[in-house]
Amino acid sequence: MNRRRFLQSLTTAAAAAGGVHAWRRLNPSKIPPLPAGEIFGASDALGHRLRGMEFPEPVETLKTSVVIVGGGIAGLSAGWKFVKAGFTDFLILELEPDVGGNARSSQNAITAYPWGAHYLPFPTQESRAVRELLADFGVLRGDPYVVKPVYDERYINFAPRERLYAHGVWHDGLWPQVGVRQRDFDQYRRFQDLMDTYQGRRGTDGRKAFAIPLDFSARDPDLLALDRLSMRDFLLRHGLDSEPLHWYVNYACRDDYGCRYDETSAWMGIHYFASRDALARDADEDDVLTWPEGNGWLVKRLRERLELHLVTDTLVWRLSELDRAMLVDAWQPRENRSTRRLAQAVIWAAPVFQVPKVFRELPSTLAAAIGEFQYAPWLVANLSLHGFPEERRGAPLAWDNVLYDSDALGYVVATHQHLTAHRDQTVFTWYQALCDGPPDRERQRLLATPWAAWAERILRDLSKPHPDIRQLVTRLDLVRWGHAMTRPRPGFVWGEARQRLLNVRDRVWFAHSDLSGYSIFEEANYRGILAAERVLAALGIGFSSSIQP
Repeated sequence: MNRRRFLQSLTTAAAAAGGVHAWRRLNPSKIPPLPAGEIFGASDALGHRLRGMEFPEPVETLKTSVVIVGGGIAGLSAGWKFVKAGFTDFLILELEPDVGGNARSSQNAITAYPWGAHYLPFPTQESRAVRELLADFGVLRGDPYVVKPVYDERYINFAPRERLYAHGVWHDGLWPQVGVRQRDFDQYRRFQDLMDTYQGRRGTDGRKAFAIPLDFSARDPDLLALDRLSMRDFLLRHGLDSEPLHWYVNYACRDDYGCRYDETSAWMGIHYFASRDALARDADEDDVLTWPEGNGWLVKRLRERLELHLVTDTLVWRLSELDRAMLVDAWQPRENRSTRRLAQAVIWAAPVFQVPKVFRELPSTLAAAIGEFQYAPWLVANLSLHGFPEERRGAPLAWDNVLYDSDALGYVVATHQHLTAHRDQTVFTWYQALCDGPPDRERQRLLATPWAAWAERILRDLSKPHPDIRQLVTRLDLVRWGHAMTRPRPGFVWGEARQRLLNVRDRVWFAHSDLSGYSIFEEANYRGILAAERVLAALGIGFSSSIQP
């Protein structure tokens, strides 16, 4: 929620007041049984086989100029750039049955729905590659490099965009309008003014203080010093102690970074509010691009372009440097056989924590740097409903629906972006970043908790604003993301560990959003395109850069 929308919302605060609804307590004897459902998700059992390294030796050797390890957004973007440059001698090896990484999606009889990333903000002018890709897929129309591009209105989020459930009332936007004091409103204005100052600042090199991709940000010492401070401490140093404001900033950090604001770099916390300055013609500045299946829509388009280059259900278990080639051994679990590929270059587009287990000649300095990367576990649920739930007072059902009094993040409505005027059924996609303890402990909790316990937890959470939710859910499926995203904790974003991985190797090129210190579509796309362009240059293949003007 930006400053303009917040100030507009203040005029409606009085209308939303009126007390707190008592939650309806259901008779335990009448509580319906849990709906059908199961747990999906990343193949952690296959990934854990890397610990034992008990794989069959390769039965055949093939030659491929470039092997891309990982079919998430970074790997798919690298492949898209290769095809765009007319280079076709490459393969993308992906562990899962389908590509897309955290942007994967699915579909049932009701609608398509996301399993992870569910929207894309209008890309900034620095995000040239994202704009090119959107233009390629018809989402962006006309010149992709103008200040205010034109986007297909079908893919701009329909109103209402977001609401917040707090104090028994649904509020428009993500700032509570009931149960807060005047000093809270005043501090919110001060905070927004401070973020506006950072958004308008330029470094001594003329760059934006906070840019997307992150590599285009200014490097002034006082700016980088913010990385050594937590976002919570940053607020307190500026005399900002409002409880609703702290909730709001903490929510933003949990939502984008998978960690609480007291464990998030202040540089990255400010980046959340100060880096997005993109505009679009005929759209509000805080609108976003979205689809029923979230960013899975973009994954589908990429998969269509790259179908001939994709090899799924494949685990890369050995990477080794030979005199004239890179050796890549991969196991196909369904056939229990391994294949060896000899490549001129390898683009590692999978999470970097896997590298030390696979790359035999990895220098100890890089292995130590990779050990500094921490990953946030996430849980995502998709709930199929045979009808829309009862609504509390206040703002109507929105695309994004956030709960103030919850350690989860709320839910998005997959059918919100449908063009039909009325639908009897829908799918709610519910999100939670597990960040109440150390990542390893939370990851273990994620994997050890059975489906039924998670289902009870989710339905209890959603029953606060929707007392009848349990009676309406016909199916509840889960995805567990054990290593969903890198955690940008204080000192990490501009620290030595991440910088070491940015150094280019002769034949292995790292390309994952991990290298940016946080996980968003634009960073994953940038890392994939950057690696692809460097490989093309190394192979002597001409191309027009999608990164530099």
